[in-house]
Amino acid sequence: MVINTRIFGEVTISDDKMLHFPKGIVGFPDLQDFALIYDVEAGDSNGIKWLQSVQEPNFAMPVIDPLTVCEEYNPEVDDELLKTIGGLDNVLVLVTITVPSDIKKMSVNLKAPFVINVEERKACQIILDQDLPVKHYIYDILQARKEQMTKAGE
Repeated sequence: MVINTRIFGEVTISDDKMLHFPKGIVGFPDLQDFALIYDVEAGDSNGIKWLQSVQEPNFAMPVIDPLTVCEEYNPEVDDELLKTIGGLDNVLVLVTITVPSDIKKMSVNLKAPFVINVEERKACQIILDQDLPVKHYIYDILQARKEQMTKAGE
């Protein structure tokens, strides 16, 4: 499938890379089909990815694996919430990244993760009942990670 995007221009996405959110995402219930876009050549599969709407070319959100920026992240999820995506087997969890004009205040939302059933290619966004931050600041964490990767490559 070829989709037009504001950020990436025209992108070809294979059907097996498409994600379906049966209930949409928080604030956008009509946006149900997405592609997960990232730079395969960069070789950093735990880096920043983009959740790109298929229906709305101007809608894309940066996302990241929460364990990359918060090693102790272990949300308690009600199994009932995950029935629409086929359960908890083989799931990928991602959280949204907010990048304000002051990049040092970049944060992730640990309160409302995306849970993706990799085999079914179905996903949902859930709001957790746990006391987790909507703004977990990550600039320093990413900078330290970048320095570690640079040193490892030397």
